[in-house]
Amino acid sequence: MEPTGQDRADFGPPADGYQRLWTPHRMVYIGGQDKPADSSVGQCPFCRIPQGDDEQGLVVARGQRCYVVLNLYPYNSGHLMVLPYRHVSDYTDLDEAETAELARMTQHAVRVSRAVYAPAGFNLGINQGEVAGAGIAAHLHQHVVPRWLGDANFLPVVAQTKALPELLADTRRRLAEAWDTVDDTVEDTKEN
Repeated sequence: MEPTGQDRADFGPPADGYQRLWTPHRMVYIGGQDKPADSSVGQCPFCRIPQGDDEQGLVVARGQRCYVVLNLYPYNSGHLMVLPYRHVSDYTDLDEAETAELARMTQHAVRVSRAVYAPAGFNLGINQGEVAGAGIAAHLHQHVVPRWLGDANFLPVVAQTKALPELLADTRRRLAEAWDTVDDTVEDTKEN
């Protein structure tokens, strides 16, 4: 006989036939733990990340003016961000060299993601300003989000939860290892 809520030695919801995916690690993001206290360089995680270890910081690749990092709170596995090293918040504040490298690294990130994960498509974008959805508005960042058919399921809508099939450390390793092996001069094998 199934114990009732009062008889249970453990805690949790009553038996109701649903399986639950517990994602307590998301509470730090929801609570704002990793959000900077202000928009200064000293508070900016995107300014601190390149100063540390690539594995620890989830850095996939480095250029002269920009770098590529995994999103700590990804929408999908392989969710990359391309950022300038310089602390700028507005796309129009990038100089020509930063703009060109950001574009080249974004293109390469798409090619590498295709080679490693074979997604069906991508969302690419910059959320300019807090009102536009930028989690850290003070430091410009370009999102590269691989997408697969059916990857948008009920969990994000109903449970504010995203199921990711791979650990961030494994994702970073796979993408970083492939970064220098993907040839940008070869025509992509995408469908037109």
